[in-house]
Amino acid sequence: MGISDNDVQKQLRHMMAFIEQEANEKAEEIDAKAEEEFNIEKGRLVQQQRQKIMEFYEKREKQVELQRKIQSSNSLNAGRLMCLKAREDHIRNVLEEAKTNLSKVSSDQSRYPSILKGLIMQALLQLLEKDVVLRCREKDLNLVEQLVPECLDDLQKTWGDRSSVKIDRQHFLPSESAGGVEISAMGGKIKVSSTLESRLELIASQIIPQIRTALFGPNENRKFFD
Repeated sequence: MGISDNDVQKQLRHMMAFIEQEANEKAEEIDAKAEEEFNIEKGRLVQQQRQKIMEFYEKREKQVELQRKIQSSNSLNAGRLMCLKAREDHIRNVLEEAKTNLSKVSSDQSRYPSILKGLIMQALLQLLEKDVVLRCREKDLNLVEQLVPECLDDLQKTWGDRSSVKIDRQHFLPSESAGGVEISAMGGKIKVSSTLESRLELIASQIIPQIRTALFGPNENRKFFD
């Protein structure tokens, strides 16, 4: 007997249902796999971007920390420079005060003649020249004229020879000078300043480290001493 149309239709519907079910299952399988791959890729991209963000902020944090250290170092150095400048200004003020007080030395008539004689002798002994020209303050002219012969006698005893000293009566040391003399030789080619100011500068350059220690205490960072 042949298959009826109903049987054919029934088998076709059964086959179509089976095919549709397999298609649905396959589609669900594809969707599930696609979603899994999507989630994996999304996770990878999120992690990648998170790592980039972390690296960016870590780099930024290091830059900020470096900038902070630079600013801190600059501020510290500026503070140190200000402190050093204040110290040097204070030392300069001390020396200026000492320089101002030099006039008191030449005003002391009991001490100044011996001091002036010593300054003349030091200058003569530095030059040791036969012919010299001596300059002094105008107010010291009479005293210098009295002291020069004594100095030449002492020089001859020490040197074994005698200098000829010409006192310059035209060009005097500045009136504001604290005192002392200036001696030159060989037409002014060599010159020795033996004034109270020059002696103070010479002494100050030698004792400034001691002045710093006296004013500010010892430097803990100093390793070497003269």
